Amino acid sequence: QVQLVESGGGSVQVGGSLRLSCTASGYTDSGYCMAWFRQAPGKEREGVAAMDSSGSTTYTDSVKGRFTISQDNAKITLYLQMNALKPEDTAMYYCAADTAVAYCSGEYLGVDDYNTWGQGTQVTVSS
Repeated sequence: QVQLVESGGGSVQVGGSLRLSCTASGYTDSGYCMAWFRQAPGKEREGVAAMDSSGSTTYTDSVKGRFTISQDNAKITLYLQMNALKPEDTAMYYCAADTAVAYCSGEYLGVDDYNTWGQGTQVTVSS
């Protein structure tokens, strides 16, 4: 069973940077679709960035140009580099994987596209 563990969250001031990490274990295949989501209090969980097996990426409009999703060569750790952070980026951030398919051919930002989730890491941006 695949398990995902996020780390790297914290409190930063407006304009600051953080890098989130998501370490995977129990992998049976390295081609899964992977993504980062976030959920602010009282709001629905939203897709932030996603990556397919070829390394193609997509981002929600509000983070384009500021956030970068990447993965290490072994495809064990997924990263989210967050720059120029804003108060509206404050949320719990979750790593997600779709283990139902062995090779991911698209970048998906829908909650229902993923079946495996980490426990989340909190990001707080203050002005």
